[in-house]
Amino acid sequence: MTDGLPAVPGLPMTRGRCPFDPAPELGVLRADHPVARMEFPDGHVGWLVTGCTQVRALLSDRRMSSRGEALRSPIPLPMATDRTEPAPGMFTAMDPPEHTRYRRAVAGWFSARRTRTLEPRLKELAERHLDAMGAGKGESPVDLVTGFAEPMAASVICELLGVPLSERPAFARAIKALFAVHSSAEEAIAGWHALTGLLRGLVEAKRAEPADDLLATLVTEGRLTDEELVTVGSVLLTAGYDTSANMIALGTFALLEHPEQSAALAADTSLAERAVEELLRYLTVVHAGGIRAVGEDLEFEGHRMAAGDAVSLSFAAANRDPVLCALPDELDVTREPVPHLAFGHGIHQCVGQQLARLELRVAFAALFGRFPGLRLGIPAAEVRTRPDMIIYGVQELPVTW
Repeated sequence: MTDGLPAVPGLPMTRGRCPFDPAPELGVLRADHPVARMEFPDGHVGWLVTGCTQVRALLSDRRMSSRGEALRSPIPLPMATDRTEPAPGMFTAMDPPEHTRYRRAVAGWFSARRTRTLEPRLKELAERHLDAMGAGKGESPVDLVTGFAEPMAASVICELLGVPLSERPAFARAIKALFAVHSSAEEAIAGWHALTGLLRGLVEAKRAEPADDLLATLVTEGRLTDEELVTVGSVLLTAGYDTSANMIALGTFALLEHPEQSAALAADTSLAERAVEELLRYLTVVHAGGIRAVGEDLEFEGHRMAAGDAVSLSFAAANRDPVLCALPDELDVTREPVPHLAFGHGIHQCVGQQLARLELRVAFAALFGRFPGLRLGIPAAEVRTRPDMIIYGVQELPVTW
């Protein structure tokens, strides 16, 4: 047993000189102690797992729990979300069979077959937003975050759920307040209330005038209560917006910092599929990783984990593990795709991953196909990143072409 090891004093999140690399301490831990003790913000001493094999194994282990009342966040959050019973419909914080029931209700909307039918519409959206971004180019660089990444991400998930255009700016503001680590508890709570208020209004509107979007279909089916509908809608909206917007912007930054690879993508946009898989692995914008709780006493990799122990699973460290691929700290958009953990693994693997992949492929192919001479409008060292957000990315990305 190695349970006497000193605990890591919190989740390492401070990035090194390269804005695309995880905190350097994570790599050291992965090499020496892929399963380590860690102190959580509330003082609880649980576990930090950084090895790809170990993270994948625990995500597949039914003895690990995702129940909200058992979880502890590895980073301080503005809202007290730790160890609270999840709201009805919060299926990301549930175990089977409750988790299964809610996931099954929405899974069909994100199947690979249905997602393929959305490709023409996603291409239309990408071209429309690039038209607007291109029209706004003057003497000064254009911000890719507000000019393309955020509008594209918002359009895709909002169209799927049926959020009207007039409500989308308010929705985006609510998401940012909710997920910014530096937000006060009051700001985060206000963000949540704004988001759920938007969803309640939408549920009522869908009931009065049925439509063919996801939320309207769930309303018409009548299997979920209004409270469940609001929560399920909130989960899908927040997950579908913030991660995609930051992947588009941060992925563009990474490609521009590797000009030979952005040039290859501009010359052959059929590389977009491989590029997306590699960017998902290399960047891992969910840099706080996954959280679980030990459901029953178990032994794992020579450690005794006790029921109730909190576990933080670092997807960012796992995706840079040499067991996953050769030269894991290098970006290579021509790399044969590897089974990365950017979308998690096991029964809680991201339900919308096929849509996310398609959205990113369309976005990058359209962007570099339209602007093959795209380049940063400021020195790379001046690009401000988002280490204080649950989803990593850039604050803005000034570009020109």
